[in-house]
This record gives sequence, C-alpha cells and structure tokens, in this order.
Amino acid sequence: MIVASLPSVPPLRPRYVTEADKMAQLPSPSASKAAWQQATQAENSRASSPLSTRAQGKQPQRSYPAPNESFVLLQDSMIRSIPSPTPATVVPKKTAPTNQKTVPVKGIHQSPVHQQSEPDHSNPTPISHHLRSTMRLFNVLSTRTDIDHPLCAECTQILLSSLQRQLDETKKERDGYIAFEKEVRKERERESLDLSRQDAEKKIERLKFDEQSAIEQLRLADREREQLDEELKLLEAEEKALEEEETEFWRSHNEHLLVSAEQASRLASLRAAYAADYATLEKLERTNVYNDAFCIGHDGVFGTINGLRLGRVAGVPVEWPEINAAWGQTLLLLYTIARKLDYTFENYRLIPMGSFSRIERTIGDKATYELYGSGDLHLGRLLHNRRFDFAMVAFLECLKQLIDYVKSQDPTVDFPHQIVKDKIGDASVKLQFSQEEAWTRALRHVLLALKIVLKWTTNGGNG
Repeated sequence: MIVASLPSVPPLRPRYVTEADKMAQLPSPSASKAAWQQATQAENSRASSPLSTRAQGKQPQRSYPAPNESFVLLQDSMIRSIPSPTPATVVPKKTAPTNQKTVPVKGIHQSPVHQQSEPDHSNPTPISHHLRSTMRLFNVLSTRTDIDHPLCAECTQILLSSLQRQLDETKKERDGYIAFEKEVRKERERESLDLSRQDAEKKIERLKFDEQSAIEQLRLADREREQLDEELKLLEAEEKALEEEETEFWRSHNEHLLVSAEQASRLASLRAAYAADYATLEKLERTNVYNDAFCIGHDGVFGTINGLRLGRVAGVPVEWPEINAAWGQTLLLLYTIARKLDYTFENYRLIPMGSFSRIERTIGDKATYELYGSGDLHLGRLLHNRRFDFAMVAFLECLKQLIDYVKSQDPTVDFPHQIVKDKIGDASVKLQFSQEEAWTRALRHVLLALKIVLKWTTNGGNG
C-alpha cells in the first residue's frame, strides 16, 4: 500500500559504534580477537569492489525520487492491526526547510503528535475521509516504530541504506564469533589430545613401521609396474604384428574376391556359351543333312531324287540327261550310305561321277559298266544299252548287299520289296526287252529302298 505525504523534519543522526570499540569491550583472549579481525578483513576484501576509483566514478549513480514523490511502504500485518476510527488522532503538519533531509534515528522516540478531537461529521466528504484514514495510518506507524511518519523517498532510501549497513556489520560480527568459536574448540581439542612422551615415542615407532611398510609396498608396486610395462610392450608388438597380419589377410581376401568374381563371370559366360552350343548341337542332331542332300520323293508315276525324275513312260517324255543325272545322285547316295556304315561291297566298286557314273567289277575280268544311257539310234546304242543294263543290275546287287547288312544289324527293319537277281518286287531294272512302265516302277522301288536304308542310318539305328 502506498501513501503519499509531504516530507517531514529530519531527526538527528545516531552515533554508530565502531568495530574497534566493540572488540575492546569483548572479554576474550587476544588470539581469538586476532582470528576474528582476520576473518573480518577477509570478508571486507571480498565485499570490496574490484573497480578502481576512476572506474567507480564512471558507474551510473542511482537517482533518488524527488520529494514530491514521497511514499511509505506498509506491510499487511500493520494494515490488519489498524485501530478503530474512534477516537481519531490527528498528526499536525511540521514545517521544515526545503533543503533539510529527514534522517531516521534508532532508539530515540519523538512524539510531537498532539491528539485533538475531530468534529464528528455525520456525512463526511470523500476527501476528508481519505485524509482521516491517512492520518490514522501515519499515527499507527509512528507508534510502532522509532521514526516519525510520513517519510520522503530520499529519507526512506537513507533508512534502507543504514539498515543494510547494520545488517552487513551484524553478519561480519557473526562470522567473527563463528571463527572465534572454531578456534576455541580447536584449542580445547589440542588440550584434550595432549599425549605423554612415551605415547609419543610409541606413536613415532608405529609411524616409522608404517612408513617402512609403505616404502616396501611402493617398491613392490614399482617392480610390478615395470613388469606390466614389459608386458605392455610385448602386447603392443603382438598387436602390431596382428594388425599387419590382418592387413595382409584382408588384402589377400580382396584379391581372392576379385579372382572369384572374375572366375564366376567366366564360368557364367562359359555356361551361357555351353547352353547355346548345346542347343545348336541338339538342333544339328535333329537336322538330317542326308535328307537335305538327297531329297527322295515322287512326281506322279516317277520316283525323284533332288527333283530329278528317274524313268520313262509313254506320253511323258523324260530327257536322258535328266535320267543320267538322277542315276548319278542315286549312285552317290548308295556310296555315301556305305561309307557312313563303313561297309564294303563284294565284287563291285562304285564310282560316282555325276551324270557319267560307273560301276566296276573287282573280280574276274574287272569290267566297268556305265550307269547312264543315250537316245541315239545306231548299232552302238544296242551295245551301250546292254552295258547300261549290266550297270543297273550291278547297282541292284550292291543295294541287296546293303539291305542284307541292315537286316543283320536290325531285324525290325522292313523292306516292302524283295530283290531277286535283276528284279525288285515284280519289275526288272533292265531296260532292254522291257516296257518303260515296268522299268520306271522298278526304279521307283529302288529309290524307296534307298530311303528306308537312309532313314535307318541317320536315326542312329546303326549304333
């Protein structure tokens, strides 16, 4: 609660007792007083400002409020204990020069307060009620303290500074008493612990023994430390060797990883190449090159090999060059099958030469028979056709030998036409003294038998 007022007349300043006077009045030993003074000086040195005089002069000075800003601080306990409004007391105003300051004086009670009866107003105005309340508060404060109220702001600040200084002095005095008490206690302890000469000698002997024991333990500790240092050096050397070994291990490990990765890459590449080659091999194994090289079929009543017709019929003229070329392909097929089966014909040797192929006897007169014909009309044609017939019969004999070999290797192979001398089935392969239709049928049977032998050979039936 803040109460405004005018400045009052300052009382006289109190006389303070110095520390030296207080110290002289104490009935204490000189040693205790010296200890208390040392503690007080240390406390003053800590409390003193570390700044120089010039620096302290530069510090900002506290500005005190003007006299017209006077106030009084009231505690709640004082407010609760305010007496009843009747009878009211009036504090008269005190005149004082404006240049004087109000100084609080402790222990001196000034009571220039005159009690005067105040006329009782049945209906007081707000201003008079406020003045009466203010006077009552000032009266209460003056009766409870040694200072007359109200106080101006500057006097209040001086009072607070004085009280703070007294508090600091009281704290220093308390610290001195505490130090003095400690010193007294120490003196009493020393007096109580005063030992005899014999006890002191025994204690000295005991301490010497403890010293020797401590020295011996120190030596043991030094020797143990030296051993630990040696072990530490050995362990450091071992650690360094292990680090080098670990480095070498990781280097070799990385090299092995690189080699392993390279080998894995090569293995994957080889496996891919192997898979591709194996697929190509299977494809090639399924591919029959002999069927592509010797394509046997038919064209009406004609048997064909690689598109060449073999035979002649009435109404369908087939040129002799085509027939000779077809016989050349047929002889080459028989020769190729015999080579694949590693079979050698008896009494005959095949000589494939395209359109002018021949068959040679290997026994007897070793005659050579031409396996091609001609359409010229002269006497030599008859003799040539006779040799052509011998060549076709010899071819048929070689085919019969090969069929017998295949049947001996695989009895399950079945041939629809039997070969007996110059006939295959019911038709003869001789052109002379035969009809062209029968001759053409016999040649078709020959191509069929060759196709069966070729299929058995290329399908692996020969093992």
